[in-house]
Amino acid sequence: MPDDPQTHVMPPVRGLGHHVLGRRGFLALTGAATAVVAGAGAAAAHDGRSWGPRPSLPHGPGRHHGGAAGAERAAVAFVRAATDAYPAVNTGPRLAQSYTDELGLFSTAFVYDNALAVCALLADGRRSSVETARVIGDGLVFAQQHDPDHADGRLRQGYNVGPYTFYDGTPQPDGFVRADGYANVGWQFGFLGTAVGDMAWPGIALLQLYRATRDPEYRDAAVRIGEWIVTTTWSTAPLGGFSFGVDGGDQPVPNGSTEHNVDCVAFFTMLRKVTGDRRWTAAAEHALAFVDRMWEPRSGWFWTGTNDGVEINRDPVPLDPATWSRLAIRERRYDGALDWAATALAVTDDAAAPTSQLPDGERVSGVTFSTASLTSTAQYNGITVHPDGVWLEGTAQLATSLLDRDRRGDRHRAEDLLAQVRHAQDVLGGGQHLGGVAVDGGVVAASSLLDTGFGFGYFQVQHVGATSWFLLASTRSNPMRWGGLG
Repeated sequence: MPDDPQTHVMPPVRGLGHHVLGRRGFLALTGAATAVVAGAGAAAAHDGRSWGPRPSLPHGPGRHHGGAAGAERAAVAFVRAATDAYPAVNTGPRLAQSYTDELGLFSTAFVYDNALAVCALLADGRRSSVETARVIGDGLVFAQQHDPDHADGRLRQGYNVGPYTFYDGTPQPDGFVRADGYANVGWQFGFLGTAVGDMAWPGIALLQLYRATRDPEYRDAAVRIGEWIVTTTWSTAPLGGFSFGVDGGDQPVPNGSTEHNVDCVAFFTMLRKVTGDRRWTAAAEHALAFVDRMWEPRSGWFWTGTNDGVEINRDPVPLDPATWSRLAIRERRYDGALDWAATALAVTDDAAAPTSQLPDGERVSGVTFSTASLTSTAQYNGITVHPDGVWLEGTAQLATSLLDRDRRGDRHRAEDLLAQVRHAQDVLGGGQHLGGVAVDGGVVAASSLLDTGFGFGYFQVQHVGATSWFLLASTRSNPMRWGGLG
């Protein structure tokens, strides 16, 4: 779920008693090992030691990708390269490696990133892109049908898709399909849990793939995902909605996330459209009621969620619910959240700043992750975060949402944001690799190390999720609506 440029030391896990873990910051507890998804690799063994060296981020020369069309082609090529990494061990269904090798998560493939990749490739529309989208969709179906421990329709947070040797010397020899025929779940980093957002997004992607191909296997897999969410996470607490999910030990996580419930509104609305089954309408309404309770009309934002289903968590305020509520719900009363996000979370990363990681002379503007990101002085692996670091994934999300709203001035604002993302694509992430092979064209997760305020950070490494949101914005697509991919 949710990046780190230069080390793999356990990041500080701050505020777990106060903050709702977002989709990217899922705390996975499994046996003696504990791992926090920091979008950057982070792993700690039961004795508290941290694994791994402190590799340096390469700063290769920038490459201009030839304007908007060239930038899109380069982004598609990066997503396809992430899917086709490790050809010696992956010849059938597979998933895309989420981040370049330099992050230190090795071959980890997060299901959220892969769901976005499916949608972005379908939005691109070229035959080769649709074929790659099917490969990833087949990988999601395979993971669902070949879980080593469960047969209830769940997907795990992340999977391994290629061989590597872990920091403690333990070999991981398999590709996406293990030697015993099961999906290669990401146990090394503790990515064993299942979060509602990490189910709803693959469900959305599979339904979009069904629309494009009419292959009923994708529809049926999406239905199984919906059944798992409703059966496992339907909350009867006062705030309602759907709770977070289960951890790596299959124990319920009681937190409720606004972001997750927005995902569910989109997913269940699509399921109702595809199947005609009224139970999905009831599920969508249950999620929407939670989102309504999180809306703060005086300030024009959504609260992040709840820790216990009873009290609303009011700090920090994140970007995702503002952008995704527009894409999933499209209610005018929520539209002001986009204007709040575009103003309150606006940042400009300038290489002259002491904590900036931009190459000399560079500037990148956009938005950050949350209100907490703007004032954080946290350190990850000894590196101080930059309060003006640009979250490129979120910047592309905001552009996508503004284009979907399409009020006066929205197209111009969205194009300004996309121009910033294209500039970042040109000048950041050079010299990085996927499965040891040099790669180009991906959008880095953040212009400089930033703190989300939820106990994890984003880093300057090429990222399938950020690149996919850039493609969705560039094609004026809405992945959260049936037919929204063109």
